[in-house]
Amino acid sequence: MGSALPLGDPMPTDGALPDGIHVDPAVPFGVYLHVPFCRVRCGYCDFNTYTSSELRGARQDQYADTLLREVGLATSVLGAAGGLRPATTVFFGGGTPTLLPPGDLARMLDGVRGAFGLADGAEVTVEANPDTVSPAVAHELAAAGVTRLSIGMQSAVPHVLAALDRTHDPANVRTAVAAAREAGLDVSVDLIYGAPGESLDDWRASLETAVTLQPDHVSAYALIIEDGTKLARQIRRGEVPAPDDDLQADMYELADDLLAAAGYDWYEVSNWSRGVEHRSQHNLSYWTGADWWGFGPGAHSHVAGVRFWNVKHPAAYAQRLAAGESPGAGREIPDAAARTLEGVLLRTRIREGLDVSELLGEGRHAVAALIADGLIEGADAVRGRIVLTRRGRLLADAVVRALTD
Repeated sequence: MGSALPLGDPMPTDGALPDGIHVDPAVPFGVYLHVPFCRVRCGYCDFNTYTSSELRGARQDQYADTLLREVGLATSVLGAAGGLRPATTVFFGGGTPTLLPPGDLARMLDGVRGAFGLADGAEVTVEANPDTVSPAVAHELAAAGVTRLSIGMQSAVPHVLAALDRTHDPANVRTAVAAAREAGLDVSVDLIYGAPGESLDDWRASLETAVTLQPDHVSAYALIIEDGTKLARQIRRGEVPAPDDDLQADMYELADDLLAAAGYDWYEVSNWSRGVEHRSQHNLSYWTGADWWGFGPGAHSHVAGVRFWNVKHPAAYAQRLAAGESPGAGREIPDAAARTLEGVLLRTRIREGLDVSELLGEGRHAVAALIADGLIEGADAVRGRIVLTRRGRLLADAVVRALTD
């Protein structure tokens, strides 16, 4: 049911931002709508999600109405701080948002539209399990204003899906993509590599299958073992092997080669798209430090430098909102050092990189060594930008340490 929430200061019951905080309405504003429901819990998953047996006091059929109460609260908070402005992106994540009826998702989007407005050309994404996408669902989402479907493919190889506890039929990925295309939606597919028992040939098969689908966007994430998950327990007991770092590096290089050959450009360490227009604008807002409000249990928000997060369980979330209170569990205002570290951590991951002027003195001194080691592009650094080479993308954590130590 997700990792523990961070420590922080208590949230006021009305959800108001700290005194003296004024929101800049010129900063892009994104909306994240968390739908915390799953049919089964995948063995690797550490997200704040719940199967039907874990809901205990919360009802899936009432969820849309509950979340819309938080939308109403957000309009009051942002209005008081001068920060009401149209949303440039909306992202339904989870969990499995498409476990809810399309009409519920449409009502949630209508609530966001009525509260904030949607900017011209706003990107509206819904994450989906392939088994939950039919032509009717895709058309209803498109009619509601959704522009993009992000399909959880993960792998095309049955034994890899089984190792991840993914239950969808691999054949339904193609069906879901076709339904989304016919409805006029942009399509992204998500892949995971490095699962127990997955070979380089298995991974090649998944990449080649993904490319034949001709999505607009591909995300490929290395499997990370999170504490408290079923997979972590299996590895600890010796039932399955831990991910092999060298094999994962080979898998990343294979993904970069195959996707580049198929016309996809990397724009973030784990993300490729067919041109700038198909990049995930919502995720870019996280990486570039825009404002966003995360609605739903356990959702995190960032507004004018203030970070805050909601209580985790859907029942506690619903109870607070029913009482007219903020569902916020805590908040913090990172200091200058933390903001600098976060900026380096996030912006070095994207294609446009990080301006050298944003580094502290010690970090600037590391640039020459990183160029010599082949981790950042020398020509870009001369122009004042830190841009990762492919080797640098593989060793991104080491680059960040060098730039911030």
